[in-house]
Amino acid sequence: MESGSQSANSPDRTSSRFAEIIGTLIALLTLTLPLTVVSHYSTNTEFPQPTVNRR
Repeated sequence: MESGSQSANSPDRTSSRFAEIIGTLIALLTLTLPLTVVSHYSTNTEFPQPTVNRR
């Protein structure tokens, strides 16, 4: 092993793994949060019926 080479347990690999996990969480939130919000508000919203005045 050369003295200038990196070992298998280098800190770059740990931070890279952490970045992958954070990136995955952000991607999941980006995909699910808008769908969750839209479905929540679309099912809880009651639209008032227009009244028709006939004379």
